[in-house]
Amino acid sequence: MGATIMKLFLMYLIFLTTNIFSQTNFEKAEKLFLQERYALAKPIFESTLKEAPNNTKIIEYLGDIAINLKDWDKAINYYQTLKKLKPKEANYYYKYGGILGLKSKEGGKWVAIQLIGDMRYSFEKALLLDPKHLEARWALIEYYLQVPGILGGSEKKAQNYATELMILSPVDGYLAKGYIDEYFKRFSKAELNYKKAHDIGNSKATFEKLYNLYLNKMQDKTKANKLKAAFNK
Repeated sequence: MGATIMKLFLMYLIFLTTNIFSQTNFEKAEKLFLQERYALAKPIFESTLKEAPNNTKIIEYLGDIAINLKDWDKAINYYQTLKKLKPKEANYYYKYGGILGLKSKEGGKWVAIQLIGDMRYSFEKALLLDPKHLEARWALIEYYLQVPGILGGSEKKAQNYATELMILSPVDGYLAKGYIDEYFKRFSKAELNYKKAHDIGNSKATFEKLYNLYLNKMQDKTKANKLKAAFNK
């Protein structure tokens, strides 16, 4: 009886030591990741994943590292695994769609044609799982602007998602409307929408959109400098 208890106690100590070691390694890798030292974080996360193969946080970090290192196929594999482990997690579908978009952009026309269906489905699935997912709506706006009309691209559909954003977040809604106008070189309309977004948000993001429009698209340095001076105050 005493030997059995001692054996169980030793097993518990081994488990506890391994768990503490794993946690320490995870924290070390996470710190490196946050410092954007991805190449250093990667092998530590890979090592901890061997000890906890279904740890979704580790897999997500490895997927994000693969994206930052432009290893699209490895990132795709990690996020496919995440979708299987947590099929109701909207953000995994959103990120998976984003990876497909990055791969299609770099791979050229024929790669894009093969991937755009899954890309759109992934963003739509993210919205189905989480109707308040702002980033997925932004992704679909970009999708419908960038994809040729013959393959389903549509300003009207992009505008519909921008209108939905307006309901969830007026700042995002006006930024989205402005972005669509800017894309089609309707700079005066883009200015009005960006100004509305900046009036509400008054953030670095809203400032940069309006400032870049003035400086780079409308080539109006006077308005750009005036906006910058007011924002810096």
